[in-house]
Amino acid sequence: MDDRLEILDKLLESSNDAWWSSLFADRTRSCPFFVDWPDETLVSDFKRNAIRPGRVLELGCGNGRNAVYVASRGCSVDAVDFSEAAITWAKDRARAAGQQVHYMHRSIFELDILPAVYDIVYDSGCFHHVAPHRREAYVKLVSTALKSGGVLSMICFGPEDGSGLTDMQVYEQRTLGGGLGYSEQSLRKIFGSCFNIVEFRRMNEMLPSDKLFGKDFLRAVRMLKR
Repeated sequence: MDDRLEILDKLLESSNDAWWSSLFADRTRSCPFFVDWPDETLVSDFKRNAIRPGRVLELGCGNGRNAVYVASRGCSVDAVDFSEAAITWAKDRARAAGQQVHYMHRSIFELDILPAVYDIVYDSGCFHHVAPHRREAYVKLVSTALKSGGVLSMICFGPEDGSGLTDMQVYEQRTLGGGLGYSEQSLRKIFGSCFNIVEFRRMNEMLPSDKLFGKDFLRAVRMLKR
């Protein structure tokens, strides 16, 4: 089965470390999420106590903007990204901010996770780059990582804002098309065996002056592990 998964991985462009590293290598690139601020949803959740300080695992941490914010809120943070350039940027950010974050350069599917050690798993744009054949492993990963009652907080494309590709088209065209979109119903189908969705909404569109990241083509999802 592992061999079959790896063969399917190789069909898709987004599984290539070189591609992601080239994206993050130019820190001046014009890219919506190449900003210095945390997600507006994450800040909002802390302010209204929907998320409380604890041990956090961030999947697909990118340039570290969310990991550093969470660490500043008194959390113990482990953060992982497939791109070495992203991890280098994230480490520089944490060092400049004086925050402690444990960064890991690897695929999320290579993590050796002890069961039920995290209070929060945060994912800002990782899941919609997970190929259909890896969804089951993703659910297993986050379910294993979280304590009972733990929070999975996620930012992903909505159904009309992603690539629009079906699962079959992903493999026919050998691409995720920049990311797959999900409805609340489709997420309930994928995560329903382990999680209850307690919030599904559009992100608020943020201006640079807000010093928060928010794009209304993205969805904010919060789930609780049963």
